[in-house]
Amino acid sequence: MHVSLRNSSPQSLVTSSDRSLYIRNMSAERFDCHYCKTSLLGKQYILREETQYCTKCYENLFANCCEDCGKPIGCNCKDLSYKDRHWHEQCFKCAQCSKALVEKLFGAKDELLLCTDCYSQEYSSKCFTCKKTIMPGSRKMEYRGNSWHETCFLCHRCQQPIGTKSFIPKDNGYFCVPCFEKQFAYQCNSCKKAITTGGVTYHDKPWHRECFLCTGCKKQLAGQRFTSRDEFSYCLDCFSSLYAKKCVGCTKPISSLAGVKYISFEERQWHTECFTCMKCSVSLVGRGFLTHRDDTLCTDCGREK
Repeated sequence: MHVSLRNSSPQSLVTSSDRSLYIRNMSAERFDCHYCKTSLLGKQYILREETQYCTKCYENLFANCCEDCGKPIGCNCKDLSYKDRHWHEQCFKCAQCSKALVEKLFGAKDELLLCTDCYSQEYSSKCFTCKKTIMPGSRKMEYRGNSWHETCFLCHRCQQPIGTKSFIPKDNGYFCVPCFEKQFAYQCNSCKKAITTGGVTYHDKPWHRECFLCTGCKKQLAGQRFTSRDEFSYCLDCFSSLYAKKCVGCTKPISSLAGVKYISFEERQWHTECFTCMKCSVSLVGRGFLTHRDDTLCTDCGREK
């Protein structure tokens, strides 16, 4: 922050030209101080709102008092102001080391004005990495109560500044996202890219959820019932179509994975509801039956043959 150089004046702290000293030449007309009525002919005076005052009355009535020495800031002195407080030029200095602050950067703390060096030593954050002061006005990074110089907040792996980019904390270090993925993230068994969120594991191998697909129809298997054959995963529909036994009765797949019961006889299979007499359609489940060529018959229909 900066302070502005201003000459003393009432309330609005106008510049020196607004309260310049004048000298009235001798004339027959009276020209007196508005307050003490002393003649101003041949003397210095100040105009305020088109009214003339001798320098003594002006200082007594309108001059600001210096915050440091407590004395009025006279007409012949510069008035330095900051947040409605005023100083002589020689009194405007660091509260700690007394270094002049005129036209210098400074900091304010608890009504005290401090040069940047003193302010930094007393109040500025210390960099968590290099332990040096983070100077006022410089960029700093903050995370979980710690502060860093922007150039000190580095990725633990590639040692490049992280800046405002995303990062991931791991153990006692911080990693940019690409380095974290290379060093710690699981690699998808399908696309070989890092798995940063979610994912599924099957046979000790990781997949992105969107990459864990049925080998046949490519439908996502995450959250669905599935099975595998020869290291390939299938949804139940595709597995049944490709590998399940076919019912002799309806020719549809018989899937034991869905809990379906079936009948097996001489390397032929039936759904329980399809195991019926070929002639009268009575169910043959749990009862005797006869065969005639490829047909299965109940005992009654079989005798008729």
